[in-house]
Amino acid sequence: MTIDISQFFQVFFDEAEELLAEMERLLLAVDIDAPDAEDLNAIFRTAHSVKGGASTFGVTDMTEVTHILETLLDRVRKGEMALTSEHVDAFLAAKDILKMQLDGHRHGAEVDQDAVADVRMMLQSLSQDAPVAALAHIAPSFHNSAPDAAAVDHSGGRRYRLELPAMAHREVTALGAELGLMGHVAITPLDHDRNAMVVTTHESLDDIIAICSFVLNPDQMVVTELPALTPEQASLEQAERAKTEDALGYGFFDPVDLTPAAPAPAGQGQGYGFFQPLEEIRAAAAEGADDARGYGFFQPLEQIRTAAGLPPEAAPVVAAQPHHDEHEKKPGKKEEKAASAPGAESSSIRVSIEKVDQLINLVGELVITQAMIEQRVDTLDPMVHERLLNSVSQLTRNTRDLQEAVMSIRMMPMDFVFSRFPRMVRDLAAKLGKKVDFITNGAATELDKGLIERIVDPLTHLVRNSIDHGIEMPDVRRAAGKADAGRLFLSASHQGGNIIIEVSDDGGGLNREKILAKAMQNGLPVSDAMADADVWQLIFAPGFSTAEQVTDVSGRGVGMDVVKRNITAMGGVVDIRSAKGYGTTISISLPLTLAILDGMSIRVGEEVYILPLGFVIESLQPAPEDVKEISGKGKVVKVRGEYLPLVPLYQMFDITPRYTCPSEGIVVIIETEGRKAGLFIDDLVGQQQVVVKNLESNYRKVAGISGATILGDGGVSLILDVAALIRSSRQLADESIFS
Repeated sequence: MTIDISQFFQVFFDEAEELLAEMERLLLAVDIDAPDAEDLNAIFRTAHSVKGGASTFGVTDMTEVTHILETLLDRVRKGEMALTSEHVDAFLAAKDILKMQLDGHRHGAEVDQDAVADVRMMLQSLSQDAPVAALAHIAPSFHNSAPDAAAVDHSGGRRYRLELPAMAHREVTALGAELGLMGHVAITPLDHDRNAMVVTTHESLDDIIAICSFVLNPDQMVVTELPALTPEQASLEQAERAKTEDALGYGFFDPVDLTPAAPAPAGQGQGYGFFQPLEEIRAAAAEGADDARGYGFFQPLEQIRTAAGLPPEAAPVVAAQPHHDEHEKKPGKKEEKAASAPGAESSSIRVSIEKVDQLINLVGELVITQAMIEQRVDTLDPMVHERLLNSVSQLTRNTRDLQEAVMSIRMMPMDFVFSRFPRMVRDLAAKLGKKVDFITNGAATELDKGLIERIVDPLTHLVRNSIDHGIEMPDVRRAAGKADAGRLFLSASHQGGNIIIEVSDDGGGLNREKILAKAMQNGLPVSDAMADADVWQLIFAPGFSTAEQVTDVSGRGVGMDVVKRNITAMGGVVDIRSAKGYGTTISISLPLTLAILDGMSIRVGEEVYILPLGFVIESLQPAPEDVKEISGKGKVVKVRGEYLPLVPLYQMFDITPRYTCPSEGIVVIIETEGRKAGLFIDDLVGQQQVVVKNLESNYRKVAGISGATILGDGGVSLILDVAALIRSSRQLADESIFS
């Protein structure tokens, strides 16, 4: 039997990354002048949770940083220190360092130790009574016995006496190690293998009990609060403790030799003694030493007994199973809280994205099979085969419900993307000397995970461009009668079968003359009579930039063309609206999902195409007098007083149609990007769900086609790209028709 221990570390890595992201979000949202107490408590809890997880898994470098960070946050939340912008900057820098350390353990990425030391020094300098020397080597031990190491002064802090049940040597060592990070710990031996700990700390009793609950049942522990020490008593106790610890190994245990030749005792630096350091686990796994090391995760029982100094038959149950006989015990205070809390049980599970993709593919095949069955039974006599037809109808309903449920698994809120930008906006605005208020809307709007991952880079470039080129410097804004702080909006909303993402600012807007001049200089075909919308599209030309100087932010003309290319590859469209002096809005339209859609089957000649239902407004057969010819511009159709350009599909794809007169065929009114057109086809076949297959990866890119699908009869049908069809209709009809 083998156990994949990587899954345990993976949970820690995932949770730590989520906690660090939450910490950054809270820090960016906190009001420095009047911080909310709950916000400060929430920030503290994230740091405390990261430290707890890091300590459990023996990730000591993260434990050291989070311990200093937690101490400083605790003073801020208790009102002992006023929150300043310097604090927020330092906390954000610490978050970056912790993320770097996490990536180092998770992916083997390089960790800049100089940067780690700088951040630790920065945090230390912000603390009023924690000298840097005390933080030079924070290890899971009760003190730093180096002669020049200064100890943290905990005078005035709370003192708790913890009377512990009978525990193994290594368990007491591990517990004291973790509590030692929270304050001073003194151990006194009692009878029958029991011990008492006196903890002097600024932490709360709940925090201490939470740490103890990792290795024992809190119900078995007697806690007494002692009077706080005066500064004089604290000084005398510290001096006496130092003598006792050096002589007797913390007043109870023999001194431990931590020289390189001697291995560290069980429990020190290994997450309470149960988790080996990650490097050792990886090395053991590489050597195939799982069996010898308890699958590379837990030490063999014989080693635990030896480390505890006990004979094999007298070894106690290791603390990794503190609640093995829960049915014989009353739940402790912490356990009761956890059981009564509404969110005590996990409301979500982590599932590999490969499994989700496999499930979606299988549902896609089920949709195709269901369409085939439905097509077969259409030829049956409904009177003779009534029960079969009812069963097929039930199958259709269940298939649709299953498809919607599975697709919702892959949908993710846009907040996953939006949450990346507040920090970037803050840092970039400070770097450029600008003031920017960042506002988001529609963060709960959901989009397919595959699109979410691919939209991050284009949005990042657009946001940076808005800050660098769009929003003016404070003095320029004041001269224009604007507020010093520019406003940057990032919004997402649903529109039909699409999601619309907009990046908008209230800056200076695009400069038409400057863009045209630069385009002429680059040899692009332009004219002064061009419509504004066409001029704005010029900025997506490769290498196009109107920046007067190149900076490390932008100015090389690399990026906007990539933005448009990436969005187009996702089946999306980019549109720009700008007014000089008032700002610019860049709108991105993307399909909600790339997997399954509702479509309308249409026929032209002998070909059957799929028209995405989200773009369809209505279908009709126009009267001959409603169809007009515009000289040199193609035909238009009048629909309730509005003239729309007519797009003959047979002309677009060079097909021989059954009808060439619109009044004999069918016109489907379609709309996208706020523009309407009439699609002229021969006939409507029906409506069905279709599974989208990528045509470009299997064949090549085809203009006017966004993908392909398999029909109920096993044939292949192409899915129309409505946006491309409407854009092409502008070649057939005058631009003024759209206005």
